[in-house]
Amino acid sequence: MSGTPSFVRHGPELPESPVLLSVPHAGRDYPLALRAGLRVPLLALRPLEDRHADSVAMAAAAGETMFVAQRARAWIDLNRAEDERDPRLDDGAPPQPQPLSAKLRSGLGLVPRRVAQAGDIWLRRLSDEEVQARIRSDHRPYHDAVAAALDAARRRFGVAVLLDLHSMPPIGPAGFAPRVVIGDRFGRSAPARLVGRLEGVARAHGVRSAINAPYSGGHILDRHADPARGIHAIQIELDRSLYLDPAFDQPGPGLARTAAMLRAMIDAVADEAMPGAVAAE
Repeated sequence: MSGTPSFVRHGPELPESPVLLSVPHAGRDYPLALRAGLRVPLLALRPLEDRHADSVAMAAAAGETMFVAQRARAWIDLNRAEDERDPRLDDGAPPQPQPLSAKLRSGLGLVPRRVAQAGDIWLRRLSDEEVQARIRSDHRPYHDAVAAALDAARRRFGVAVLLDLHSMPPIGPAGFAPRVVIGDRFGRSAPARLVGRLEGVARAHGVRSAINAPYSGGHILDRHADPARGIHAIQIELDRSLYLDPAFDQPGPGLARTAAMLRAMIDAVADEAMPGAVAAE
């Protein structure tokens, strides 16, 4: 196993804002055990990364508690439930309803099986113990830490909001397709007023946005949102052309503008969330 921590927590131990950040897919640490098991070149796994989404979050944050995955998504996907295990790869996969979910059919389960343009990732099937070890060392600690921080923020402020940051390839023609997609699990993970504030910030920055299409959020929102308790979670997908270079490899000249937009989103959500918390006390 790599000596790199599975994830890094930034910001204070006791949250100083009701808004917390999660960046689960930007990890660029590829453990030796992963590299030794590949049937494709390491570079072929890059489409699984939310390339440098952590750079946007780090540039935008101003003391918010933030969790950034270090381990690559190809090792284990933090935005999948522990039981979203692919029977075509994983000997420990539980019985799955038939037909398989769209994610599992496309090879994007808890441990990804396939990657776009390259096909199957692994030389062999994975044992139950291999996957369980990844759950114990990487997946479960991340979610436990996020849950504890959200609970701490909820106790301190009366409300907590998790912004789960991702990135996406361009999804349509420039000028017509949304460049930010805001996901709230179709209203289940956060109230419309918070989503509306995020839409407003994107509009003010001249960036077209969409709600829940084509990305409504995944396991992180399902796992951590509990609106009845005042804990909300929203996924934000950023078009990579907003902040990466033309090769979609390194941070580009748009990173500062994108970070400024994310900063405004954090502030808007904090502003919108707090009056409701005060009124409920």
